[in-house]
Amino acid sequence: MSSSPLKRRTFVLLGAAVAAAAGTRTSMAAPTAVPGTPTPVRIVDDHATPATRALFAYLKRQQGRGVLFGHQHDLTYGFTFTTPDGRASDTRAAVGDHPAVFGWDTLVLDGDERPGTEDGTDAENIAALSRCIRQGDARGGINTLSAHMPNFVTGGDFYDTTGRVVGQILPGGAKHARFNRFLDRVAKAVKGARRPDGTLIPVIFRPFHENNGGWFWWGAGHTTSGEFIELFRYTVEYLRDVRGVHNLLYAYSPNASLGGDPAGYLRTYPGDRFVDVLGYDSYDEGAGPTPWLDGLVRDLAMVVRLANERGKVPAFTEFGESGTEIRDPQWFTRLLRAVEGDPLARQVTYMATWANFGGTKRAYVPYPGHALLPDFVRFHEDPYTLFAADLRGVFAARTTAVRNGPTAHLVTPTDRQRVTAARTTVRVRVTPARASRVTYSVNGGRARALRPDADGYYSAVWSIGPTLRKKGSATLTVRARVDGRTLTDSAVVLLGEAPRLPAGWIDDFEGYAGDDVALGEAYTHLNTHTLTLSTEHKSSGSYGLAYAYDFTGSEFTGIGRPVDADWSAFTSLRLWLRGDGSENAGALEIVADGIPFQYRFALDDTSGQEIRVPFDEFRPAPWDTGNATAVLDAARLARVKTFNLYLGRASEVVTKGVVYVDDIRAE
Repeated sequence: MSSSPLKRRTFVLLGAAVAAAAGTRTSMAAPTAVPGTPTPVRIVDDHATPATRALFAYLKRQQGRGVLFGHQHDLTYGFTFTTPDGRASDTRAAVGDHPAVFGWDTLVLDGDERPGTEDGTDAENIAALSRCIRQGDARGGINTLSAHMPNFVTGGDFYDTTGRVVGQILPGGAKHARFNRFLDRVAKAVKGARRPDGTLIPVIFRPFHENNGGWFWWGAGHTTSGEFIELFRYTVEYLRDVRGVHNLLYAYSPNASLGGDPAGYLRTYPGDRFVDVLGYDSYDEGAGPTPWLDGLVRDLAMVVRLANERGKVPAFTEFGESGTEIRDPQWFTRLLRAVEGDPLARQVTYMATWANFGGTKRAYVPYPGHALLPDFVRFHEDPYTLFAADLRGVFAARTTAVRNGPTAHLVTPTDRQRVTAARTTVRVRVTPARASRVTYSVNGGRARALRPDADGYYSAVWSIGPTLRKKGSATLTVRARVDGRTLTDSAVVLLGEAPRLPAGWIDDFEGYAGDDVALGEAYTHLNTHTLTLSTEHKSSGSYGLAYAYDFTGSEFTGIGRPVDADWSAFTSLRLWLRGDGSENAGALEIVADGIPFQYRFALDDTSGQEIRVPFDEFRPAPWDTGNATAVLDAARLARVKTFNLYLGRASEVVTKGVVYVDDIRAE
């Protein structure tokens, strides 16, 4: 979804457009079929319906042969119609055809998007979402379902990032039952989407998208990679194994920009056993066509490479022109030429843009009279783009499912989870087989047995003694014996209360127990860089931050941290900084009252010094032209949401370096 101002993070600097949990990797190359026999497919659900398996086979077969165009809410929102009838759409009005991919959202279930209604019952809104899927199928298209889930802790929406939601909706969490009830409605809607002959309609389900950004409660800075991975896995296992939903493919879709870095993409990857589609979201936010297209193609090529290695479907799961009112009249065809011109990027199977909500909202699909309509018509007529009328044999392939072997994973506690109590529950999921023995051990010590519990896990209570708690962390290892094989998983668990920082402090880098992974979990990440704790270069205490940048694949890089604080009593931002002596530069950014304010600084000093910046020297980010005259005053400082630290390229010579930072705080 592209309406958040926090997503529009294009950083302009000096005139230039400025894993722990990747899952155990095994070869997942697509199995080959003997001529005349059903095509074997290896997907998350080896009990998936024949049509769902056929859809996966079609998408794999389609790679490099043309890209399917998709549109969110194509049949329910638009500029060219007011009353949805299952046929009217802006895409059809523009080019005489429907999209090949129809996108819907679980917001329909809460009545927050039509055809759901605010006063509708659960049954009525569930039926409305089922009807959307049926209508997309009837128009000859493929259905996808995204999930802008409510905040299950506060009752707010998906942009409400308070409450550390993920930890509370995982098994054992206070809001776990509430999350299950939400998934129950998703299951009913998907299982209710049937063709007239009773056949279940396949759907590509894309939950928890753009999680490497910080604008959703499931995003970076609001949860850890370990928590996110287990949330994704839990969602798959609950829908597939508990609710018996067998017409879903599962998509994983981080947001731009990743600088072509596989490690960044895989940082929160749930594992090959839980993902069918490797997706990627990217919007042109007004940085100019060349920088965005260069970065886009680089990232899409990386996604395709990873998908091919793992036997997955690569997809451009969200895109759009949304950064400026002055549009490139050839935007769609320039985008298509850039993607089609790269031997890897051109293998993405579909590219889906966002909804035309009408009124004063932006049009992602041009309509009659729109400035981009002529170019969109050329985009439609290009042989490489496929719309609904171009699809053939999507659900026709004869397939057989490759049976998934047993897997075991540690559900709680998750990697880098902080446990403050003296006792916590260890939970392990083993599927699909039963284990003859499941154990856990701490720091390589004695193995202790876990037993089956009423919720379908193997569980035991871990008593954490005071001596162990004082160490600050422990490695928890679980082992499951299944069919003569031993399956293992492990996590580093942080123990005891985290040190509390004084009011106004962003970070002193002392609260990570010397763990670089825990450090990385606390920040959002944009483009290529490495964060480590430095014992050599610091202002005080035991650690500072070593922020290593790499501009070989992008013009800038950035990290961010949620703040959610009232800074109206403070007058300046202070930090310790040691530059690398280059001509490159950086920017401090405070997002207050929804407006990004920046202060730029040089990296030429290598001595290490305190920098104090009065708030009245911060200026609105150059790309935020709508707030060009805004001032970072006390009223806005009362609503500080995020702190970001960007580094941008200004030197043609120095593309890599290390900057040291410590003691970042308002005062």
